[in-house]
Amino acid sequence: MVNKQKILIVDDDNNIAELISLYLIKECFETRICNDGESAINTYDTFNPDLILLDLMLPGIDGYQVCREIRTRSQIPIIMLSAKGEVFDKVLGLEMGADDYMEKPFDSKELVARVKAVLRRSKVQAPEPEKPNDKVVRYPDLEINMTNYSVTYQGERVDMPPKELELLYFLAASPNHVFTREQLLDQIWGYEYIGDTRTVDVHIKRLREKLSDHASWRLATIWGIGYKFEVQQ
Repeated sequence: MVNKQKILIVDDDNNIAELISLYLIKECFETRICNDGESAINTYDTFNPDLILLDLMLPGIDGYQVCREIRTRSQIPIIMLSAKGEVFDKVLGLEMGADDYMEKPFDSKELVARVKAVLRRSKVQAPEPEKPNDKVVRYPDLEINMTNYSVTYQGERVDMPPKELELLYFLAASPNHVFTREQLLDQIWGYEYIGDTRTVDVHIKRLREKLSDHASWRLATIWGIGYKFEVQQ
């Protein structure tokens, strides 16, 4: 019997939460509902979800704080839900570690599609013995392995969400090639993602916080165009 993927729904409006739950149950997901931030954090430990749908406006501990707390424990996919549609709110959510952001009100089919897309992107394969055709990129003090979704920097494993890793690998696999923000958005997030190019900027910023410039390579900004993985010749 195949285990159902589990979705934790966190929203203080129980009617909305129940409606979301019905959509997801229809798609063969198992769901659990929490109406405040504190119970969401406690339920996370016992329910062990595969993805969290997280409303920002919660009583007590708000969605941003919940996201920050979850990120200290896990890289589980998080989709933020909010009536706030300002770019600032979206960028702040992504900077705190969210994988996607949906503005209320949203279409039920789009919500389910986004859940499935984020789960597909976040699926981590079991480590396998390295093969010649494995997707591994190596530079001095850096190894990016797409086979087991791992990044090793200066001998230490670096935790990062799947999209950060995919963006880093995509750039590093084509050294010194300049990509526009639109190209990166299309390559990493795909046609299913409805967002703006600042998403790319946020993820580059997070990568730079984890991987400081090296004498042999760096993540370089090409002003007015985009980014490249710059390697010293």
